[in-house]
Amino acid sequence: MAKLGFLLFCAVLLAIITKAVSQDNNTTLPPNFVLVKPFGNRIFEAGCADTKTSKPGCSVSCPKKCADECLIFCPTCHTICMCQLPGNVCGDPRFNGGDGNTFYFHGRKNRDFCIVSDSNLHINAHFIGNHNPSIKRDFTWIQSLGILFDNHKLFLSAEKTVVWDDDKDHLNITFDGQAVSLPLRKSAMWVSAAVPGLSVSRSKASNGVVIESKGNFKIMANAVPITEKDSKIHNYGVSKNDSLAHLDLGFKFYNLTDNVHGVLGQTYRPDYVNKMDVRKKMPVMGGAPKYASSDIFATDCEISRFGHGSSVATAVA
Repeated sequence: MAKLGFLLFCAVLLAIITKAVSQDNNTTLPPNFVLVKPFGNRIFEAGCADTKTSKPGCSVSCPKKCADECLIFCPTCHTICMCQLPGNVCGDPRFNGGDGNTFYFHGRKNRDFCIVSDSNLHINAHFIGNHNPSIKRDFTWIQSLGILFDNHKLFLSAEKTVVWDDDKDHLNITFDGQAVSLPLRKSAMWVSAAVPGLSVSRSKASNGVVIESKGNFKIMANAVPITEKDSKIHNYGVSKNDSLAHLDLGFKFYNLTDNVHGVLGQTYRPDYVNKMDVRKKMPVMGGAPKYASSDIFATDCEISRFGHGSSVATAVA
């Protein structure tokens, strides 16, 4: 029951956050939520009431797994990482499935993998990485997405850069081959003149966007580097000529069918059975070959569903 309650909390939190982020000229979180960035001993005094103790403020600690920021839910002083929310993909890449379980999918560097495939939505991810001989596998991160829906192609990537500068925008976005240009200011928005309901808005002045196709999907994307500290802790082997800029992602889907597949997509199926050992510290989804695509916009992965048609749909809140 405790786990179910936490998953419901996460689902509601994600819905509130994505709704708030999408509002024109308003990317602030709604009341009762405080977004903080860890530093020092990671202890924070949040200026909101603690209903458990009737104290005027919260003294909380961001979980260590929150690399860049965490959320404080003021009524209960509960803290949670953005990357813990269902539908999010962060780091090396750690997926939070639609079923609420966390798992890793390593794939291979310089290859493309199908992460969502449905009758009218297909998302491929391009992986970059470094090889670690001591563990005989690649460390991988998602560097770009190729998104197909209707007859359109949307491309999103974190551009390669030697030295990371957070004030410079490292995102590259194109729609049907044309560049999507956004001013470097929070809440700046691009709206498609050709496709109703398609928009791209900045969630911060640089390196953060929200892409929405109304009634179909919403994607929150942040371009982030691998820091020298992260590399030392995890033995990533990052060199000085590449910051390994990649994407941390949050997905929300509105019209998936019961036949959806892909690394992430299958976890939203009503008949999905998780066969990974969730008790392990790092549950890993295998079967990489069946998710492999020949190109960022190819739909030739073994489990592809794109364009096959389906009369059964399910809404994912």
